Amino acid sequence: MNQEETLAAVLSSDELPTLPTVASEIITLTAREDTTLSDIASLVSKDTALSAKILKVANSSFYSFAQQISSINQAVSILGINAVRSLVLSFSFLSMKGGKKKVHFNFENFWKNSLAGAVASKLILERVKGADTEEIFICGLLQNLGELILARTFPDEYEEVLKQITEGQYDALNAEEDKFGTFHSTIGYEVAKSWGFPEVLLLPIRYHHDPLQYKGDNKKIEITCKASYLSDILISILYSDKPEEYHKRFRKEAKKLLGLSNDDLEHILSEVHIQVDQAGKYFGLRIKKTKAIQEILQEANIRLSLMNLDFDQMNQELIKAKIDLENLAAELEAKNKILNNLANIDGLTKIYNHRYFQNSLDNEISRALRNETEISLLLIDIDFFKKFNDTYGHQVGDFILMEFSATLKQEIRKYDTLARYGGEEFTVILPDTSEEDALTVAEKLRKTVDDKVFKDNREDYHITASFGVSTGRPVTDDNFSKSNLINQADAALYDAKEAGRNRVSLFSPKKKWYKF
Repeated sequence: MNQEETLAAVLSSDELPTLPTVASEIITLTAREDTTLSDIASLVSKDTALSAKILKVANSSFYSFAQQISSINQAVSILGINAVRSLVLSFSFLSMKGGKKKVHFNFENFWKNSLAGAVASKLILERVKGADTEEIFICGLLQNLGELILARTFPDEYEEVLKQITEGQYDALNAEEDKFGTFHSTIGYEVAKSWGFPEVLLLPIRYHHDPLQYKGDNKKIEITCKASYLSDILISILYSDKPEEYHKRFRKEAKKLLGLSNDDLEHILSEVHIQVDQAGKYFGLRIKKTKAIQEILQEANIRLSLMNLDFDQMNQELIKAKIDLENLAAELEAKNKILNNLANIDGLTKIYNHRYFQNSLDNEISRALRNETEISLLLIDIDFFKKFNDTYGHQVGDFILMEFSATLKQEIRKYDTLARYGGEEFTVILPDTSEEDALTVAEKLRKTVDDKVFKDNREDYHITASFGVSTGRPVTDDNFSKSNLINQADAALYDAKEAGRNRVSLFSPKKKWYKF
């Protein structure tokens, strides 16, 4: 059978999967230039079950939005048309099963592996600076769509292909070419093309096994093809019997194709098993707990070292290796917690440190830019703290810093970020917060501190604090930048102290301050 014969048989087969109505309509709708957000929301809202699934994912850590998304209209507005299209297609395809013919192909395992590929693709592309990640999830999910199509349209022939691969007679691509005269990547591409898929979704299916074959000039498609290719290698670490080979290959290829750093690779390798399990819950697939890649590689090394041992020795070594592995896992978990605290938590106050603040502010500015929302920043200084230290001593000063931090932490929202900026200066990042609301928060904190009596075992103490407030909307403010936001809050704090301290001051070029 050659490629033309296979493709003709596939496209005319009664076993060729058909897209659900909503999925088909959303592809048609998003291909039109005059489509609005309202059109997309209206279409998706017609399917109540699908709407509920999309809202569940939109409000999960999959997106990590600060605000609750309560309607499809809001979801489309915040996520964007392409992201919603990807979610609709993801849920539609994950519901596909076998056709009328008896098929040996394991569709459940196929979709579990495909979901892992989607998660891996997204995780990889998120580490590429400036990359568009809206549609990478559906690209990763559908990269091996051709396997499912061949399994449904040629169940007996594809079973032979799988047998040849299992027995080691061929690798996957050679086995497909020998039987069908083509590859599943070509079949998946042609079928998706017949469904009306746009190029941004089509070409990663076609080139995910060899991304360098893509010769177009669309940078987004080029990077997506490379991320899909790398995700296939990454999930092979999770599910193949040669994880160490794929691990070495993944690290080499990821650096070569996308220029990922060692830090990027460590993040991806340590996160993938966690995010695969979470995605299984979000998208309704029962996935057996995925092992961490480090654990998989350790087990592979143990198996290799046991190959030449007799049965008794093997049994003893396996028991010992299992105990050692469990001890190592517990030790690593404890050390990781310690390292995380050392890296991000201020040792005295137990709130976030300056390093974490800088990283968190970058993330919140990116989110504000994506969601077209405002972001506010408070800089806080304990009034006359040096004099307080000189009067009562540094031990009492440390006590005040700890209690002051705990007091602020109790008064802010769960998703606000409180950090020690340095010395007696603190900062609070307020996502999705207007100028007026930020002033209200600052005044609430100022009054709480002013009213509080700080008690240790010897005396009662009273302190006050000054607050500087700055607010910006990254998407519309021409002069907005991270450094400007911080400098403006710092200038406002200076104004508050100049005006007599124990005050809240809002940044203004005219140095206006506000005392509530």
